[in-house]
Amino acid sequence: MINRKSREETKRMRHAGHIVALVHQKMREVIEPGISTLELDNIAMEIIKENRAIPTFLGYQGFPASICASINEEVVHGIPSKDRILKEGDIISIDVGATYGGMVGDGAWTYPVGKISAELQKLLATTEEALFAGIAQMKQGNVLDDVSSAIERVANREKFGIVRQYGGHGVGHTMHEDPFLFNYSVGDKTVLKTGMAIAIEPMLNLGVDEVVVNEQDGWTVSTADKKPSAHFEHSVMVTDGEPLILTQLIP
Repeated sequence: MINRKSREETKRMRHAGHIVALVHQKMREVIEPGISTLELDNIAMEIIKENRAIPTFLGYQGFPASICASINEEVVHGIPSKDRILKEGDIISIDVGATYGGMVGDGAWTYPVGKISAELQKLLATTEEALFAGIAQMKQGNVLDDVSSAIERVANREKFGIVRQYGGHGVGHTMHEDPFLFNYSVGDKTVLKTGMAIAIEPMLNLGVDEVVVNEQDGWTVSTADKKPSAHFEHSVMVTDGEPLILTQLIP
């Protein structure tokens, strides 16, 4: 059964999402050539803990950090390291989760490192557009495939690859709840109802759809053709009116 959230649970999810948004606000400030992904992880950890939350990713199925830091052709699940130093022209996807009061906020964003190529700018802009196209479909009475199809239409328009093996998911008491959300149409007729919360996260590639998992670390997912990938994610709740983005700053 898909768990719909109570008013109190929603309040705690919004606070968890606010903490995620605080981390991303700081990432925008500090990401620049010369910083290591371990430094980014330490910054994120500090923000999460000073806001009395738990880093959701740390220890999840053995994951060793509080953020996923994925550079260029890395799609998701990149492990922070002092040896991964950002360079001018890179892009980096930062995925972060925070648990507050037993509820989870989960959000990702892909950032330019210094000045990036026009091709990469288009990839980032299109993936962000796909995210918000999906969010716009998170309305009571729509079905899950409306969200998937909206993402797919944006990706297909620009002829970008769509990651098939990974996608969005329900979110709330745990990071991964039902339903799974594909970033392309599969005909899922699950009806969206008030109180349902889903992490919508398009992952689009400059090249092919296919991805591979690093055999050495068992985590890092990269594009099969080594072309860059972008990843944008918000946790979003269906309401009686417009979709509620949970992973944004609370005024």
